[in-house]
Amino acid sequence: MSDLKKMYRTLQKDAFPAEITLTVGEQAMIFKKRTWTIDGEEKGLRYGENPDQPAALYELAGGGLTLDGVAFRGPGQGLVSALTEEHMLQAGKHPGKINLTDVDNGINILQYLSAKPAAVILKHNNPCGAAWCDEGVAEALSRAFWSDRIAAFGGAVVVNRPFTRAAAEFATRFYFEVVAAPAYEDGALEILKTKKNLRILQIPGLAELETLVGQPFLDIKSLTDGGMIVQTSFCNRIRSAADFIPATAEKDGATYTARTPTAQEAEDLVFAWAVEAGVTSNSVIFARNGSCVSIGTGEQDRVGCVELAIHKAYTKYADSLAFAEHKLSIYELRARAATDETLAAAASDIEARTRAARGGLPGCVVVSDGFFPFRDGVDACLAQGAVAIAQPGGSIRDHEVIEACNQAAPQAAMVFTGQRSFKH
Repeated sequence: MSDLKKMYRTLQKDAFPAEITLTVGEQAMIFKKRTWTIDGEEKGLRYGENPDQPAALYELAGGGLTLDGVAFRGPGQGLVSALTEEHMLQAGKHPGKINLTDVDNGINILQYLSAKPAAVILKHNNPCGAAWCDEGVAEALSRAFWSDRIAAFGGAVVVNRPFTRAAAEFATRFYFEVVAAPAYEDGALEILKTKKNLRILQIPGLAELETLVGQPFLDIKSLTDGGMIVQTSFCNRIRSAADFIPATAEKDGATYTARTPTAQEAEDLVFAWAVEAGVTSNSVIFARNGSCVSIGTGEQDRVGCVELAIHKAYTKYADSLAFAEHKLSIYELRARAATDETLAAAASDIEARTRAARGGLPGCVVVSDGFFPFRDGVDACLAQGAVAIAQPGGSIRDHEVIEACNQAAPQAAMVFTGQRSFKH
């Protein structure tokens, strides 16, 4: 068994060249391989998605791309790919592909959340928690963590403001693989470095992400046959409540119109739609007061991802009670309850309180990365107390989903985003 563990600690040597040139028509983009000198040795990525996959990181270092009059992100705008030894404040177990792509997806989300201190925790390239608030980075990190304590284990933390001592003290109470911030306040680094395996990254551009919004990059998807699909990167069109489209639809001569969200509902919808840009589709997000409550990711059917999000909300709500009251996960509590009458009573009480609270979902807003093809997904959200929904619109049954909101008691709000936010 000890021999098997070595594969996770071994740094893969890669045979990739020092430079790659991508020619698009008559335009050239020059990428330079990123390596670091650590402990007197030049090192690239630890490995790719798995320990037996050599991998290399490249930064766009020269040339550029303009298509249809639109200039793509160019040299000098690097973030993760621009990391130097100076920015790798602690290498920990040395980063691999997954560590850096998790941080990158955190950046993808945070570029739309620059108005407030915000934190995202990611695992397997999906956010498991995200929050923004006026109270600062430490509070945002705490709220992001408690939205899904279980999934946050071993995750990557990315924030858009300097990492404070309070944030560092919170982070070191739990197990994270990576922390990335634009800067670190006095004393924060010393606290974080007590976790010897933690990768601590400083990415100054995290403080200026608003400058990237609206400027695309070339998004390349590789195919199994060695081919590729190139596309312009996704750009979130919802930057404020004013960008939402009123939810209206016509059917058989009748017009259906949904209630307009309140100011708080609209702000939460803007926040949740920003987080949605980093979630694997099909997906829905329940959010309240600037924090994710539950994220349903990667399901094949719309109502299925709603049901997944609801199940996760109930589980995480029960887990937060179990951890706060017994220092056990909900799974540990359930297991021990089988042979311990006192813990059995405690588990039963927690399950009852979770059901009564409906997993903390009442009062949440919901965003959906694709339209609702049937009203069943909307009805499932409303049954849990959702108060407002944002979705792309464009379904032949838009009138039915609007009617579902209008029939809810109290009436729920709905707006259209006018764009889909799939991420495959």
